[in-house]
Amino acid sequence: MDLLQTIILALIQGLTEFLPISSSAHLILPSELFGWPDQGLAFDVAVHVGSLVAVIIYFRIEVKDMIVAWFSSLPKLFSSQSFEPNARLAWAILLGTIPVGIFGLLLQSFIENNFRSAFVIAIATIAFALLLWVADRRTRLNRDEYSLKLKDIIVIGCAQAVALIPGTSRSGITMTAGLMMGLSRAASARFSFLLSIPVIILAGGLLMLELIQSPVVVDWPQIALGTGIATLSAYACIHLFLVLIERIGFLPFIIYRIVLGGVLLMLVGV
Repeated sequence: MDLLQTIILALIQGLTEFLPISSSAHLILPSELFGWPDQGLAFDVAVHVGSLVAVIIYFRIEVKDMIVAWFSSLPKLFSSQSFEPNARLAWAILLGTIPVGIFGLLLQSFIENNFRSAFVIAIATIAFALLLWVADRRTRLNRDEYSLKLKDIIVIGCAQAVALIPGTSRSGITMTAGLMMGLSRAASARFSFLLSIPVIILAGGLLMLELIQSPVVVDWPQIALGTGIATLSAYACIHLFLVLIERIGFLPFIIYRIVLGGVLLMLVGV
């Protein structure tokens, strides 16, 4: 990839990792429109690292408090003592990651071989936009992420596993599930972002293993640039999204997804 391609693809990854608009749908556009080559495994690792760094830095206080509270909760596991809110949230994130881990191991190869087409991505982009619209129209969206019950965690965790289908959007489907459980828009977004931390670690770790085992030559300046741009764009994206979401709602993203899906369908000749 040349310099321009590196910058654009890193920006796309950094922004779409956390917005409810599907990163896979956006990453397919440059190849469809401009004939750009696949960015390669090393670059995938770089932008995942950038996204991870961004979300950890942004939620550094919450992450620190959850880690301390989680370790403090371990002696209480087999007692009748209740967990403090940060410990409950930490456990919610860990439990919510289990479904995507299981389904990822069982179905990743099948999905890669059968659902990576532009047509599937376009349909998923539109379909899950409509589902987000239905969820966002709920009138009672007033719970915060600290109020999550086991049922809520299971629903959101299973929804995150659905995001293995390209075009779904991990952030979009987890926010949709959060809204359906009655979380406020900001709370559903915050929990989605925090839930991304173990998922990105798992996905990035698998990519790193593949990279270590492959004979590919790594362009380290390109990797550093991609990581830096992905980090900055993802951080800005998280901040602006949380500032604006209660004010503007999800409708702009829903409309954008429907238009994007339509464009992809036209590109593939449907």
